Amino acid sequence: MTGLPASAAGGSGATPAPRGGKLGAAAVNQAGLWNIANILTMMRLLLVPGFVMLLLYDGGGDPVWRAFAWAAFAVAMITDVFDGHLARTYNLVTDFGKIADPIADKAIMGAALVCLSWLGDLPWWITGVILFRELGITLMRFWVIRLSVIPASRGGKVKTLAQGIAVGMYVLVLTGPLATLRFWVMMAAVVLTVVTGLDYVRQAFVLRRRGIAAERAAAMEAVAAAADVEGAGPGRCAAQDVHGAAEGVAEPVVEPVAGPRGKPAGERVAGARGATEAER
Repeated sequence: MTGLPASAAGGSGATPAPRGGKLGAAAVNQAGLWNIANILTMMRLLLVPGFVMLLLYDGGGDPVWRAFAWAAFAVAMITDVFDGHLARTYNLVTDFGKIADPIADKAIMGAALVCLSWLGDLPWWITGVILFRELGITLMRFWVIRLSVIPASRGGKVKTLAQGIAVGMYVLVLTGPLATLRFWVMMAAVVLTVVTGLDYVRQAFVLRRRGIAAERAAAMEAVAAAADVEGAGPGRCAAQDVHGAAEGVAEPVVEPVAGPRGKPAGERVAGARGATEAER
């Protein structure tokens, strides 16, 4: 204890954040563009041209420059894991991140595949299958995004890991058993690419069908509710008119009964009493 109030001790009375350990959400919860997740995504986008230059330097046959290219590719793949994790954990999801993150993923992978095929290290049909799948699934996500969102499956994550490992092995200059191993790793990645792609197509059609059915059901309920309101309207107005008419009926007014000479009975009685008293 220092004996000083909280304001004098440099605080406002709030409990200070603990030092060390896991970084708190308040420390990185920046809703703007410049948050850590978006910075990692931008860095991955900037790595794409650098990676291409390193891979193709001096005709793409220098093992040293290919090793540098592999390092850039590895950094890009690692940042892909971290930026998504940070965005979800600390609520740093932004519109820029939603657009830039998939572009960065496709850019680094597409650049690696095209460059490897152009150098003759990777068959063009493998590049075509992977790029066709990635582009097709991206377009399909936009096709169903109005109705639902296709969740990322575990198979898709395994596919991404297999692609990263296989492409990374092809970026390096490998010979002997390692060259054979990388071929089979790439074949496994291609199989996962096709299988998960077909699964995404199935999910897209199912989700779109369910979304359209839900929209139709909601529209029918809205029409039925509107019809009920319109049907109840005239009856309600008629009941209100009857009630108002009943309230508007005037009570009968009882008028005094006139005597034989047109005078009210009260005046006639009063006159008779006066005559009697006069006679007295």
